[in-house]
Amino acid sequence: MSVTIKDVAVRANVSPSTVSRVISNNPRISDATKERVRAAMAELNYQPNLIARSLTNKSTKTLGLLLPGSNSDLLLNPFFVQIMRGISSYAKSKGYYILFTHVDSDEEEVDVLSNLVGSQWVDGIILTTVKDNDKSIAYLKANNHPFVVIGRPDDDMHTYWVDNDNINAMFNVVDMLIKKGNKKIGFIGGAHEFKVTKNRLLGYLKALKANNIKVDLNLIYEKDYSEEAAYEASKEIINYLIPDAIVTTDDLIAFGVQRALIENKLDTVSLVGFNNTVLSRYKVPSITSVDINAEKLGIFATKLLINQIEKIPILTNSYIINTKLIERDSTK
Repeated sequence: MSVTIKDVAVRANVSPSTVSRVISNNPRISDATKERVRAAMAELNYQPNLIARSLTNKSTKTLGLLLPGSNSDLLLNPFFVQIMRGISSYAKSKGYYILFTHVDSDEEEVDVLSNLVGSQWVDGIILTTVKDNDKSIAYLKANNHPFVVIGRPDDDMHTYWVDNDNINAMFNVVDMLIKKGNKKIGFIGGAHEFKVTKNRLLGYLKALKANNIKVDLNLIYEKDYSEEAAYEASKEIINYLIPDAIVTTDDLIAFGVQRALIENKLDTVSLVGFNNTVLSRYKVPSITSVDINAEKLGIFATKLLINQIEKIPILTNSYIINTKLIERDSTK
């Protein structure tokens, strides 16, 4: 059975006429009510009448933000909170609002994008992850809808994107560890389908090669971006050999590694995370991490998107945000 305006009204606790006014972007409706109604539309997968909506020909002043994984995963990973803070602050300064949702698969992501684009709920979309042959990027390009990617896409010359130099950032981490005398260095990252994992792995391999250290595939694990998956990967490495150090692609992964190290009383193994989340400095021992300026990534991504929407001349289609290694107790 199809969802109606009345269903949306009940979910948002407003009248059907209010829902209609939100769809037409009536300026007399408060921003808080607009956000509540649009959230209800997204939850119910409601698509307004496109002909009626198109007659208004008005901007929604709303940006769509797609986040990966389940709701519980997002709450556990501080990285996305940092990204969202940058996105929100810049959007607010330009009079825009954020409609965010999370997806569990490529297919679901394209379905959500189809709903957002078809219903004209948002003026533009921010993708927070990028993969090889990314279906979401292909869909948005095919529909000529404004968007920006946090991460480096395949077609980096004709896509708006922001990222760090992830290859060089990880190279510097591993090179630093080797120069401190660490030779047996494990790598634990998220799924290989994500460009960020792939590029940080390339940096790890590049550093080993530059220092004439043979690659040991038994020290490399690419799993989920979760603390539990990292904990299990760490135990597999420890059962194989006691490493000198372990590098990870995310602080949440580093937390799982640290738990395994503490359980096995391996306090001499160096550990490095990525994203420099607040929790990394309060762990015992505190965790060395690469500060990727996540908030700045969010700010510049939003700037690129709003400039597209408002047809402001754009001098560059991308920004590379600097990183900085923050050394703490977990590296020797």
